[in-house]
Amino acid sequence: MSHRRECLPVDDRYSDGRGGTAAKRAALIIHTLADVAAAFLGLWIVFYLLDANQGNVFVQFVKSVADSLAWWARDIFTMDTEGLRVALNYGLPAAIYLLVGHLIAGRVRRL
Repeated sequence: MSHRRECLPVDDRYSDGRGGTAAKRAALIIHTLADVAAAFLGLWIVFYLLDANQGNVFVQFVKSVADSLAWWARDIFTMDTEGLRVALNYGLPAAIYLLVGHLIAGRVRRL
């Protein structure tokens, strides 16, 4: 019994060797980076609202990453309610990263 494997023509310039195109792979990376950025921002909002221990190393790490991602949106919203201020000032960048990252990933995927 002979097992023949049918070979289909593949344009190696656009293939990553695993059945996906380079554009799809790039789109996945962009999509994932946007999701991770939004996750750090969202996690910091949750930590802040739940009054997480600011002395904890993990909480400090999440806060420093969130601060790095949201530096441009710092104090866009100034209000008396501290929890709402943090939610808006970190939530806006999270929403923008998700929206822009997913839009770019969708465009790249279609290349």
